[in-house]
Amino acid sequence: MARISELMGRKVYELRPARKAGGEPRRRRVGRVHAAVFSPDGRSLVGYMVRRPDIAGMVRRPDAFLALDSLRSGEDAIFLTKNAGLALDDGARGRLGLEWDSCVMWAGMDAKTERGRVLGYVGDATYDAGTGRVQSFAVGDGGVAQSLVGSVQVPASMLRGYRGGYMVVDDAASRLSLSGGAAAKAGEASARAQIAGRKVAARADETASQALDRGSSALGRAIGKARRSVEGAAQGGLEPKKATATQPGAKKTSRKNTGADGARAVGRQMKKAGGMFGSFMDEYRKASK
Repeated sequence: MARISELMGRKVYELRPARKAGGEPRRRRVGRVHAAVFSPDGRSLVGYMVRRPDIAGMVRRPDAFLALDSLRSGEDAIFLTKNAGLALDDGARGRLGLEWDSCVMWAGMDAKTERGRVLGYVGDATYDAGTGRVQSFAVGDGGVAQSLVGSVQVPASMLRGYRGGYMVVDDAASRLSLSGGAAAKAGEASARAQIAGRKVAARADETASQALDRGSSALGRAIGKARRSVEGAAQGGLEPKKATATQPGAKKTSRKNTGADGARAVGRQMKKAGGMFGSFMDEYRKASK
């Protein structure tokens, strides 16, 4: 399964024929991925919005829609697998038969249950890279706390739709457990350290027993080495990893950047929008400035 966060911020290129026979294909930069687009029912990823380079570094260009079935993720970037006329914008929308104004962006929106209990912020989603079908949505606080305690993985089957600026999910989602946080990983590391410590201690006993035959000086060195090994294993395992902002909503961004503040503001404003997706894009850009 793939995650939408894996492609966020990646550069997108169109490959063009090499100038000389046998040469490397030329790259034409299309832009940089900054948002995921879901089907009107919200259960499939259909593509990404790509922020295109400004003209002469001054004039802002409209974002381009890149169809999911028209991209290939490389080691350092994303590449179009179809010509631009079929992979981007109207050509891609027409080919896929998308109801553009009914499409939705879940990442950056708050989620709540049918009874109105707010669960948190939709920061990520896992999906089948081949079909685009969503497996689950990651819902958390979108910040440091999410990095520590994790997020709730809400199955796509629990999605009930969009209403009033919120993703609406089944009431049962409020009973799901958190997963994936640094604290949980630290707990696993602690358990591993204890096991490692017991193995090191067992080896230390064997080493110490052998050292008895070589005199008290050798025994002292063996015990000291074993003790340092146990302490090092325990300390290394118990120390939690640094919390990293892996979710789009957890990044530190300025008001000028596309981030959690802009996305969440749009989620609240969508109730007032007429055409759902077309208006969403306009409000998204305003809120992200």
